[in-house]
Amino acid sequence: MAATHDFPGDLLAGQEELHQVRAELLALLKRLPWSVEPADGFSDDNGWRKVERPATPGWTPDEQAQVEKLRERERELAVFVSSHRYWFELPAGDRVDARMALKHTHEPPPRSASSTTNT
Repeated sequence: MAATHDFPGDLLAGQEELHQVRAELLALLKRLPWSVEPADGFSDDNGWRKVERPATPGWTPDEQAQVEKLRERERELAVFVSSHRYWFELPAGDRVDARMALKHTHEPPPRSASSTTNT
């Protein structure tokens, strides 16, 4: 059975916010044009797969600022979580497992095979 960890509240909150910021940044980047700067479209089939991109107007200054704000917050949270005092209280051999457990605390526990029913 995997060890359980008594993570401090501020560490749990920091990790949860880090997940949220990363999800928000990913969603934003998927919505934005493929290039920050305006660029002509192109088609290239000389590589191992064909790549095509339409012409793009680039990102607006507001979009660039929004991405930078999210990236900065992501960096702040990553530093906070990875250098939290909790890690130094654990034996060195337990830190990797504890860090992995923290990354998955927001997920529901996996269902065991015996708890599933066939209907």
